[in-house]
Amino acid sequence: MDVSRIIDLFFYIIPSVITGVIAYYFFREHTKNEDGRRRFLLKKDLQVNAMPLRLQAYERMALFLERISPAKLLIRVTPNSSIKEDYEALLIQSIEQEFEHNLSQQIYISDKCWSIVATAKNATIQLIRKASMLEKTDTANKLREVVLTEMMERPSPSDAALSFIKEEVSDLW
Repeated sequence: MDVSRIIDLFFYIIPSVITGVIAYYFFREHTKNEDGRRRFLLKKDLQVNAMPLRLQAYERMALFLERISPAKLLIRVTPNSSIKEDYEALLIQSIEQEFEHNLSQQIYISDKCWSIVATAKNATIQLIRKASMLEKTDTANKLREVVLTEMMERPSPSDAALSFIKEEVSDLW
C-alpha cells in the first residue's frame, strides 16, 4: 500500500471516530439526565406519599407530650393508695408505656426532634422523682400537690418540646 492510500483511509476514518466520540458523550449525558429526572420524580412521589405519615407522627408526638405533661398526667392517673412510692412508680410506668407506644414514630420525625421528645420524657420522670424525694412529700396526694406546685412556678418539659414540634411542622410547609 502506498502512502497516499493510507492518508486517504486516515481521512475517512477521522470523521467516523469524531462522530462516534461525540455520539458517545451525547448519549452518556442524555442517560445521566434521564436518570436524574427519574430520581427527581420518584423522590417527589415519595414525598407526597410520606408527608401524611410524617404529619401523623408529629401529631402523635404532640399527643404524647400533652399526655405526659405533669398537670394532665396527675389528673389522668390517680393514686391507687396513699403510698407515695407506689404513685411515683405508677406515674413513671404510665409515661414509659406512652413512650413505648410511640417508639415507631421516630422513623418519621427528625433525629433532633426525637431527641427533644425523649429529653422531655426523661425530664418529666426526673421531676416526679425529685418531688418524691422531698421530705415534705409523705403521701401520694402530697406528691401530686408538690408536682402541681412545681408546674405553676415553671413551664413543664413538655411545653418546650411541643414548641419545637410546632416549629418543625411549620418548616415542612
